[in-house]
Amino acid sequence: MTQAYVVRFVGGPLDGRVDSHAKAPEAPKQTVTHVHLHGGPKIVHHYDLQYAVEYGCEYRLRVEE
Repeated sequence: MTQAYVVRFVGGPLDGRVDSHAKAPEAPKQTVTHVHLHGGPKIVHHYDLQYAVEYGCEYRLRVEE
């Protein structure tokens, strides 16, 4: 039995989200962009890739300066 490749999101509106994939991607995206659309202005968050040996990788919210 093979274990799933797990991608976790840390921080921002996606905090706590966990995606499972059957296998690791050949070339994971270095940055994931999340765009929140609602009645007000568009809000954009960027998540940067960090590897986590225990389960796969995680995307951490980029701190905009």
